Amino acid sequence: MNEPALQAYLLAQADDHLILAHRNSEWIGHAPILEEDIALANIAQDELGHATLFYDLVCALGGDDPDRLAFWREAGKFRCVQMVEQPRGDWAFTMLRQYLFDAAETILLAHLVHSSYAPLAQAAAKMRNEEIYHLRHTTAWIKRLGLGTAESHQRTQAALDALWPLAQQLFAPLPGQADLASAGIVPDGESWQQAWRAEVRPFLTTCSLTIPANDTPPTTDRTRHSAHLAPLLADLQQVARMEQEAVW
Repeated sequence: MNEPALQAYLLAQADDHLILAHRNSEWIGHAPILEEDIALANIAQDELGHATLFYDLVCALGGDDPDRLAFWREAGKFRCVQMVEQPRGDWAFTMLRQYLFDAAETILLAHLVHSSYAPLAQAAAKMRNEEIYHLRHTTAWIKRLGLGTAESHQRTQAALDALWPLAQQLFAPLPGQADLASAGIVPDGESWQQAWRAEVRPFLTTCSLTIPANDTPPTTDRTRHSAHLAPLLADLQQVARMEQEAVW
C-alpha cells in the first residue's frame, strides 16, 4: 500500500469537511427560519465529525494529531478544494454548494464502504447514513428554490454558475491516487466524476436550472487556495492559538 498517497488522500477529504463545516456554522442564528437554523447546525456538526474521522485515519498512518492538523496549520498546508472556501453567500449559494458536495460524497462513500483498507471502509460506513440525510435535505431545498419564485430561481442559477466549475476540482486526481485505486482502496476520480454528473445533471435540469457550459475548475492543484481561506482559518483557529498548551 502506498501509505504517503493514502495519507495525502485522507487529509484532503478531512480538510474539505472541516472547512465546509465552518462555512455552514456561520449560518447559526442567521438561517431563514428556526428549523433550518437547527438543521444546518446539525449538518455542520456532522461534517465536523466526518473531518475528525478522516484526521484520525491520517494520524493512525503516522500523521499529526487531529487537533494539530485543524488548528495549527497555515493556509498553504491545507488541501481542501476552493469550493468549500468560498464565503457563505446567500441561502441559495449555501444550499447549492452543500447539494453538489453531498451528491459527490454520497457516491464516494458508496465506494469507500467496500475499500480494501478496512479502517477507511469502517469510517465510511459511519458517515454514509448522515450523508444520505444531508443529500435528501439539500435536494428538497434545490427543488424549492429552483422551482419557486423568479428571485429564488435567479439566485440558485447564479449560485450554480459560480459553483459548477469549482465543484469539478473535487474529482481532480491526487498524487498517488491511481495506485490507491488499483489497490481497491479508493475510486478513481474520473469514474467518480462521471457518476456524479449522471446524478446531478438530470436533477438540476428538472429544477429548471441550466448546467453551465464552463466545467473547468480554476485549478486542479489542492495546494493553491483562494483568498478566502486564510481569513477563514484565522477565525477558526483563533481560540486554540490563544492557549497553545490547552488540550482540545
